[in-house]
Amino acid sequence: MDRMRRLRNNAAIRDMVRENHIRVDELIYPIFIIEGENICNPILSMPGIFQYSIDRLSEEMNRVVQAGVRAVLLFGIPKHKDEVGSGAYDEQGITQQAIRFIRKNYPDMVIIADVCLCEYTSHGHCGLVKDGKILNDETLPLLEKTAVSYARAGADIVAPSDMMDKRVAAIRKALDQEGFSDIPIMSYSAKFASCFYSPFRDAAHSAPGFGDRKTYQMDPANGREALREVEEDILEGADFIIAKPALGYMDVMKDIATHFNIPLVAYNVSGEYSMVKAAAMNGWVDEKKMVMENIVGFKRAGAKMVITYHALDVAKWLKEME
Repeated sequence: MDRMRRLRNNAAIRDMVRENHIRVDELIYPIFIIEGENICNPILSMPGIFQYSIDRLSEEMNRVVQAGVRAVLLFGIPKHKDEVGSGAYDEQGITQQAIRFIRKNYPDMVIIADVCLCEYTSHGHCGLVKDGKILNDETLPLLEKTAVSYARAGADIVAPSDMMDKRVAAIRKALDQEGFSDIPIMSYSAKFASCFYSPFRDAAHSAPGFGDRKTYQMDPANGREALREVEEDILEGADFIIAKPALGYMDVMKDIATHFNIPLVAYNVSGEYSMVKAAAMNGWVDEKKMVMENIVGFKRAGAKMVITYHALDVAKWLKEME
């Protein structure tokens, strides 16, 4: 007679039959780099997360290395913003400087550079704007320039998050033409117009100056549409697929993992992070148990890697469990 509890008798047996595991080398840690000097600004809506200027970036990078985390995702915050987001593709821009700094001082670190215009535009949108409309095709050349600039600075992976149609194909072609055919594209393919991004917009100074992003980011009510987006990006040359947010969209991740044989990355976004932090600070939940359960849930849904602001804590907890 079957008795499922036989395989749950003790910790050793449970470990033996566990289907999904969290590994430190599957964690990606986002970092915010701000233009200026001697800056280590706490982000009030994201307890434990800071903006760093280049001259203080080693403080955070040393913690990343010590934790054993091997990949970072960079977001730049410039002093100057304009309507065309010129800071994104400026060879001396803040993200390019950060990439060069990390490449020189932490040569083994995998550097992923987020490709988007929203942190660099005066209007806060991810593409060019004309008469209140976000332009698609006119934005693509600027995304191409940004991705090539990041590759030239030393990025290992470029990650377009703008959600413009055909941007993966445009970036792939530009990278190849400039001699960067070996640089992978980690595409934000299933990126939803979510309220869970609010703390990130505090951190990256990237809130839209008017309207919202619903004309280019996906409707949270749609799941099957995400499969179309993913298929399109794979055909255009994507090497990784990001699903964002993660916690409320595990059904989408499961569908992606079932239909496509490509590395899937779950983005455990700022709002998900901040909810757990706020509840833990109030003593309502066990932070470690909740974070680890969330991340194993992403893995169960099919994610190969997880972008998370919890990465350094998770790495520490994994070491403690060895």
